[in-house]
Amino acid sequence: MGRGNSSLTQPKNQERVAALEVAGLTHDFGSTRALDDVALTIHPGDFMVLLGQNGAGKTTLYSLVTRLYNNRSGFIKIFGYDMRRKSSQALARIGVIFQQPTLDLDLTVEQNLHYHAALHGISRSQAQERLEEELNRGSLINRSNHKVRQLSGGQRRRVEISRALMHRPKMLLLDEPTVGLDIGSRQDILDHVRGLCREDGLAVLWATHLIDEIDKGEQVVVLHEGKVLATGSVDEVCKLAGTATIREAFTTLVRREPEE
Repeated sequence: MGRGNSSLTQPKNQERVAALEVAGLTHDFGSTRALDDVALTIHPGDFMVLLGQNGAGKTTLYSLVTRLYNNRSGFIKIFGYDMRRKSSQALARIGVIFQQPTLDLDLTVEQNLHYHAALHGISRSQAQERLEEELNRGSLINRSNHKVRQLSGGQRRRVEISRALMHRPKMLLLDEPTVGLDIGSRQDILDHVRGLCREDGLAVLWATHLIDEIDKGEQVVVLHEGKVLATGSVDEVCKLAGTATIREAFTTLVRREPEE
């Protein structure tokens, strides 16, 4: 079932505006630099992998893009809307799945989604229509009246994705969404989100430290100690590193970086 056209209008006079554009983004925690002049661009329909080890700065970047932190340098634009000057318009266009689960375990799946919809001002009847659509797409409609604590880890993640789509965002941000899941559940989540890119033209920024979650045709940003070491297709990153595989490219780039 298709999700239909979003009611969100885009800035005028922009034909193929980037879903997310970040440039010159630096962020410090006291004397510790978490991000250093980070830049990246994602377009509608892109599945972009933000690849980095724990502590690379992935969660800090997400916190800035979602306005949990205020960026004091550079800029963040979502579909042309500057996050600092037009944060409401920018935030309305994104859905977020954080690394730590945020569902209420003692509410049912349906109650969790209705609560999210209410926060976005969606009517009860429209919310019911949308949650049935999203739960069907996530193969969870038969779990709608189950409490979240009764679900498996993979099912909970799919509920979070369904919830994030309730307000019809045009981009999803997922921060280490498969941590703690078994191989089969990880692949199910990846397949589901990639399908959203293909079917709905959603832009996706998928943060992970797991290299095997990258497909050959996808875009990759290698982040290490707050710096972007490489960005581009898998082939482009491998060419830059002079390696045959993305795993070898990542290892080469991370080892090379302190010398540059």
